[in-house]
Amino acid sequence: MTAIAQAPAFCEGIQYFGEPLPNFETYGNAPAIAEGSIAINSPEDPQAVFQTLLLADALRYLTLQVTGSKASGHPGGFASQAEAYASLVMLGYKNIITEVGHHAPGFYSAMFLDRSLEDMGIHTVQQLRDRFREKHGLLGHLSGYIPGILAPAGPLGQGQHFAMAAALLNKDKLFPFTVGDGGFGEPYVMSSMAHFHTAYPGVTNFLPVLVWNGYSQEHHSMVSTKTNEQMMAYWHGNGFQEVVLVDAKDFDDKNQPGDYVDSTAFSWEQRLAFTKGVLAGIDEAARSALSGKLTVFIIKQLKGAGVHARGAKSHNLYAQHTLSNPEIVSALQTRALNPEAWQLIRHNCERSGGGPAAKMVVTEFQLELSDLGQLPLEEFAIGEEHPKVSTTAMGRLVGKVGNIDRNFLVSNADGNEASGIANINQALKIIHPTTDPLYNQQPEGQVYEPLSEDACAGLAVGLSLMGARTLWCSYESFAINGLPIWQTVTQAMAELRRPTPSTITLFTAGALEQGRNGWTHQRPEIEAYFAAMMRNGNVFPLFPPDANSIQVCYEWALTTKNKGVVITASKSPLPIHTTFDQTRLALQEGATVLHEVEGEKKVVFAVIGDMMLMPVFEAAAYLETEEIGVRIVSIVSPRRLYRPHDTAWNTCSEPDGGFLDDAGFARLFGGDALIGVTGGASGMLEPVMLRSTCPRDTFAWKRGETTASAGELMAFNGLTADLLTKRAIELVH
Repeated sequence: MTAIAQAPAFCEGIQYFGEPLPNFETYGNAPAIAEGSIAINSPEDPQAVFQTLLLADALRYLTLQVTGSKASGHPGGFASQAEAYASLVMLGYKNIITEVGHHAPGFYSAMFLDRSLEDMGIHTVQQLRDRFREKHGLLGHLSGYIPGILAPAGPLGQGQHFAMAAALLNKDKLFPFTVGDGGFGEPYVMSSMAHFHTAYPGVTNFLPVLVWNGYSQEHHSMVSTKTNEQMMAYWHGNGFQEVVLVDAKDFDDKNQPGDYVDSTAFSWEQRLAFTKGVLAGIDEAARSALSGKLTVFIIKQLKGAGVHARGAKSHNLYAQHTLSNPEIVSALQTRALNPEAWQLIRHNCERSGGGPAAKMVVTEFQLELSDLGQLPLEEFAIGEEHPKVSTTAMGRLVGKVGNIDRNFLVSNADGNEASGIANINQALKIIHPTTDPLYNQQPEGQVYEPLSEDACAGLAVGLSLMGARTLWCSYESFAINGLPIWQTVTQAMAELRRPTPSTITLFTAGALEQGRNGWTHQRPEIEAYFAAMMRNGNVFPLFPPDANSIQVCYEWALTTKNKGVVITASKSPLPIHTTFDQTRLALQEGATVLHEVEGEKKVVFAVIGDMMLMPVFEAAAYLETEEIGVRIVSIVSPRRLYRPHDTAWNTCSEPDGGFLDDAGFARLFGGDALIGVTGGASGMLEPVMLRSTCPRDTFAWKRGETTASAGELMAFNGLTADLLTKRAIELVH
């Protein structure tokens, strides 16, 4: 072994060095990416091919040593596509995303090699090892907290959304993203790309890189039995014009069994031949994607190529896989490079794309936003004769935002017209290849309507993560299908190193409006999801009680950064209870008083939602005849009602430490009895129930049923004026 003392300083922590590989003196005498250049000159250049293979092996080595240092992590999947990632870097592409959270150690290795991780104090391999899977270090799965990493990755089937969003906002750059053949089994990956391509046929500068290695996490992948021809036909059949597939088996000179083989077992000459094939294939695919053709690159190579195990057994390390484990030691020694090779690799990586990813990728910069100015809010009078539809009032503002900000996008899987926001479609138009004024659709619209909540939420939140304003609209009952990626992005925003517009949603047609549709359309349990997420510190569910309040809530949401703002409102015409100023104060204090009458005893109704105010006001009227005082408090922003220590607000990027103090809480909710009322999940009332010390109870949603009216559905769930009155009297006597 070569002496460690000869190695560059950044190599401190590398345990094994090897002898120079064949012809190193010829092809390793100078970096293939010359000083002042951002990429190799040609994928046909033998020097470029040689050094691409060096980078692939360096990525394998670091991935295995970093995971081995903690006997934890996932080396196998990334290892099987190391030549593809190395090719992208050598060709100058740095805006690389992944759908595969398990590729994290490989991405961290790449960020180390191009010096991006120096921004977080990681200068040596030893520091890379020390901070892997540690707090304030390199998370087990990708996060926007890491310099140079464009997007988070964890749940499968999400990476394409980030790549498509970035491509839409940056049409002059390529956004490759790796997708594993395990994750490829998710139904959303292909369908979301198909809809996006139909909506934006000219935006093809995102490049799926399918890592077809035959295995998923613990077994053979479900696409492992497809032939090359079948796989290519599948992509062609889903609208991809160019399918570039490089199969390691075509280069195998060791007669490895099976359809999936390990290129690191080839002779050196055939390893170079395979690498040249991948490099040329990536170059062809990248040029195709940038020229306006929907393109995919597929690398077919056995999972675990070049690390400690093969197949699904290479997926992750177990407790025995320490750096002294014989399998780990053998693999590291086999992949070991000479010190001069490491220095060569460092030069190529830091020059690629014009510099470290942490200085060059699009998410290291804030997207310039259009100045919205003063939005034209329309304030209705309290007690106005004609009830108003909240969602329609907000929809008018949404149209104004889109007219000013051409990057702004609204997404809705179930139809805006059904949610009382047809005015959004009228103002911004549904994106569709068929122009039809009757349906407000045209190719250049700003309303994205896939019939998949995942695709709907995915593009909206992906664009927000990349720096643009968006609005995701949904029926409350169906939004659950899009929440995984919304949660991923909102959680990522809590730790981003840059400000970005908050993810804003509008959830309509709550359970109480959906009686005749039955329980399939009655799923307010989704509110429990947001109630739990409030403790993150950057999640703000908002419940405007009327058409005035919703306008102010949306106005406020547009000013926020790095938060998840969930606006829930009815599409039914309802009375006006508040002024603009009341909601502006409620957004600071959490709630506002709608009605108060004194009496011998005071019952406080803490109400979440708009339709739920109807039985509460009815109950209040009866209690007043019994000389029982009543205060009706509309909870607009329950997050403000927690105590500061209840949430992780101070750990969030763009922290918001606004909470109602004890004196304010007593002013709003103090009384002789308190009843929390919601047509959704009871968990949303937790902040009030935690702090109240008077006798109290909760009335909340229980289960869906088919009914002819909202009142009948409320009765089924025990949400009636009679029951509220009865319980209030019991609590004060």
